[in-house]
Amino acid sequence: MKAPALKSLKDLKAVKQDIEIRARLEKEQEAARVAAAAKAKAEKELFSRAVGPVKALPAKHLPGHKASLPATQAAPIPVQQQRDELAVMREAISDGFDVESLLDTDEALSFRRPGMGPDVVRKLRRGGWSIQRQLDLHGLRREDARDALSAFIREAHKAGIRCVRVVHGKGLGSPGKTPVLKGRVQSWLIQKAEVIAFVQARPAEGGAGALVVLLAQS
Repeated sequence: MKAPALKSLKDLKAVKQDIEIRARLEKEQEAARVAAAAKAKAEKELFSRAVGPVKALPAKHLPGHKASLPATQAAPIPVQQQRDELAVMREAISDGFDVESLLDTDEALSFRRPGMGPDVVRKLRRGGWSIQRQLDLHGLRREDARDALSAFIREAHKAGIRCVRVVHGKGLGSPGKTPVLKGRVQSWLIQKAEVIAFVQARPAEGGAGALVVLLAQS
């Protein structure tokens, strides 16, 4: 009778140990779950504090939305600057300039800047430089012609042009058939620093109604 009793007691102890082991495992698992949840919560709170409050993007920043750019305003025209430049050009050339003392006395009046040899005029008269641009002053009033000529010479020189033709006409339509504009043009050209020489054009290039002008190198 005693043997079975001892066997039953061992079995009872084994069952008790098994229950204790299970309880301990469940307790450890629950503790692990709690710790994992706490860690996840802590990480989430840390991320939220680092990022700060999150706001929804306005519709204009969403994909597919076309941005509306502000209308581009045209740059203001420097009217005053243009007026100042025109005033400077007008002051730079005078109608009262005595041109006769600077013109050669040959039959085809010509001009060369001091320091330029006579060969420059001869070469210019023979067509040694190709005419690259032309200005026609026909029909312009004196002030308009002066402004046009000054601007033409300045722009041609800036562009690196060496030889131009200025058509002033023969004065056949002027009162008394006097070529008034011709003398004015010669005087204006002499006063332009960019001009180093000019001659009356050859017959095929306008003859007495035009001048071939040589500009300094820019």
